[in-house]
Amino acid sequence: MFKLSLYTSPAPKSKYVEDRQTQLEDGICYLRHSLDPYAAWFQNVYGKALPKAEKVAEYGKEACEFLKNPPPGFYPRLGVIGFAGIVGLFLSRGSKIKRLVYPVGFVGIGASLYYPQQAIAVAKVTGSQLYDWSLQAYITIESFWKESPKKKRSSKASDKDDTDRDKTAKVQEGSSE
Repeated sequence: MFKLSLYTSPAPKSKYVEDRQTQLEDGICYLRHSLDPYAAWFQNVYGKALPKAEKVAEYGKEACEFLKNPPPGFYPRLGVIGFAGIVGLFLSRGSKIKRLVYPVGFVGIGASLYYPQQAIAVAKVTGSQLYDWSLQAYITIESFWKESPKKKRSSKASDKDDTDRDKTAKVQEGSSE
């Protein structure tokens, strides 16, 4: 009789051979590997943009609920503020600066009439930001103003040094004759 040992396995008679990749599979593999950096970039952007999009959606839902049940007198106030912006658009004929400043200014004035506490808070923040920006602009302009005369002087000094060198070279040439 034939006895099987518990500790040894029979020799394998079959061998696994992997099929060669077809041209289609090679093309798909190449395409996947070439698109990997773009997929990683897109996943990174998507990961950063998703929370912001969710916040925007939440704000939109809150705005819809607010507009469904507005406080008394909200729509007339909104109409006055919007009308102030339209008046600003009509009065802003001319320069591009007027087209920007007049509507925004009129809307700001209209909103500050109805919401003075919020207007004060916005004015404080805006005022401090404008002060910071103007200070930065002043420092930048001052640095440009102070640097430009030094550059001119240094270029004049280098021109003077060059002429002195030329004179010295001519004197030395004359003395060797």
